[in-house]
Amino acid sequence: MSALHVWLAIFGMGMVTAVTRALFLIGGERMVLPPRVQRVLRYAPAAALAGVVVPDLLETSTGFSLALSNHALWASAAGLAYYLWRRGMMGTIAVGMIVFTLLRLAA
Repeated sequence: MSALHVWLAIFGMGMVTAVTRALFLIGGERMVLPPRVQRVLRYAPAAALAGVVVPDLLETSTGFSLALSNHALWASAAGLAYYLWRRGMMGTIAVGMIVFTLLRLAA
């Protein structure tokens, strides 16, 4: 691949990114999404977060793992349990980190 092809690819990707992000700004109030699309988009942030967090929790250096040696998975389960009980963000983070640290020290 020549230098020209690389620069054309970079320019093309930049243009596609700029145009797709600017569509909602250019459309302004004239562009109204249908109610069904608006309903579906309400779940997009949770789906994106799950898509980032779940693979990180389930994958270890040896592959997919639900074993006791997967400290991140069990620490996140403890954090989730605390959150469902108390609904506090700082406590959830603290419980998750404490459980993770204790599991790593015990291993």
